[in-house]
Amino acid sequence: MQTIVETSARRMSGYLALFFEFLLLVANAWLIYFMAANKETIWLWVEIPLFIATVISMVGFFVVQPNEARVLVLFGKYIGSVRDDGFWWANPFAIKKHVSLRIRNFNSEQIKVNDLHGNPIEIAAVVVWRVVDSARALFDVQNFEEFVAIQSETAVRGLASEYPYDAQDEERSSLRGNPQKIADHLKREVQTRLEVAGVEITESRLTHLAYAPEIAQAMLRRQQAQAIIAARRKIVEGAVGMVDDALRLLSEHKIVELDEEKKATMVNNLMVALVSESPAQPIINAGTLYQ
Repeated sequence: MQTIVETSARRMSGYLALFFEFLLLVANAWLIYFMAANKETIWLWVEIPLFIATVISMVGFFVVQPNEARVLVLFGKYIGSVRDDGFWWANPFAIKKHVSLRIRNFNSEQIKVNDLHGNPIEIAAVVVWRVVDSARALFDVQNFEEFVAIQSETAVRGLASEYPYDAQDEERSSLRGNPQKIADHLKREVQTRLEVAGVEITESRLTHLAYAPEIAQAMLRRQQAQAIIAARRKIVEGAVGMVDDALRLLSEHKIVELDEEKKATMVNNLMVALVSESPAQPIINAGTLYQ
């Protein structure tokens, strides 16, 4: 497939061309007056082509607004684009196609896909894009706006299948746990797909992410269970550290000498007191440590 790259088209200032157009109109009016006054028709062979050229040249005027481009096509051949805003004149036989260079948003529909673990999820994204090559946007794809929509949705589907919805391991990336990394990955993926259309992606981000309704409740219970397990693990790790510090300080300061059996009892009591969900009830020992 032949790839067309945007080039600058030859054009003239519209105001300068308008001046020449005015001169042509004056020439036509004078020639018609001259023929009428002298009753000479021999000058028609000059007046008719001059009049036709005057009318045709009027078609060459066009206006380019900021962040817009006009793509010029002459008899099926691309002859360049005009990006500079203003009033211009170019070849009147060239078709001047309008292309917007403004930033636009594509909001994908909520689609149901399977994540890396095969769980059905609902996902949607927004893609911010703009045309940077007007020639490629018009000639390398059939409809660049529709192309952006289809390729963006395809990229979202592919992204969802590469990551789990939620990772049990904190070191592993997930759709819910690493939004910035997922957004960067989605941007690269969409940009790769839309490069052929002369489109630049400025930003892409997930706008909706949820488990499918049929498994939402089950996954919510699993998340709650995982959260409880993680919290328990942190509590146990903290309790073990506190018990170790307590035994070490008692030994260093020689507050009390404990044999292995009493250390085990003390560790058991401290772990129960620290890990238990309900407050520990103190029991005052009125005898000795061994009663």
